[in-house]
Amino acid sequence: MFRLQDSRVLAVDMTGDAVKAKNGSMVAYDGQMAFKRLTGGGEGLRGMVTRRLTGEQMTVMEVRGQGTCWFADRAAEINLVTLQGDKLYVESSNLLATDAGLRTGTTFTGLRGASQGNGLFTTTVEGHGQAAIMSDGPAVVLRVSPQYPLIVDPGAYVAHQGNVRQSFQSGVTFRTFLGEGGGEAFQIRFEGDGLVYVQPSERNTIAGDL
Repeated sequence: MFRLQDSRVLAVDMTGDAVKAKNGSMVAYDGQMAFKRLTGGGEGLRGMVTRRLTGEQMTVMEVRGQGTCWFADRAAEINLVTLQGDKLYVESSNLLATDAGLRTGTTFTGLRGASQGNGLFTTTVEGHGQAAIMSDGPAVVLRVSPQYPLIVDPGAYVAHQGNVRQSFQSGVTFRTFLGEGGGEAFQIRFEGDGLVYVQPSERNTIAGDL
């Protein structure tokens, strides 16, 4: 079971079951634990090849045992996500841990990923269970509905889930190239029904330079 020890430390209570976590993210444990590095983000040889081809690298370990294990990474804020058969889209650098039964993979993101400087692919997590994602500052969860699409800065985007379509929109004009842009030249537009996780901090992106 996943629970927050505080906003920056994830506690996972285990009774002989396993969890997949970012390699090296264990900060403490009690009881008996065994640690095993997994290849290809936990997807085996095929996943390793896919992730190398897509550039969506992720090093993951399996932690199995009885007791409580605590995880953290660079004092990042941690957010718990519950999946009930739906799919979570998250950058691999923002993924801290998942239930061992959740499936991970990669998917094409198109220009959205390029605008973030994270490449054209992202990580997916799907199935039934819990995942822990990280953000720079406490993330807010914003709902997208058919009546209310959501526009997000690529530098503040963390993850999304649900039946959501994303598209890339640009406000680049001739004035942008004259150095008179407003600093918000690119945005991601989300439509449909789902949730988007946004952090109160903007990573450096191509969009932020215009």
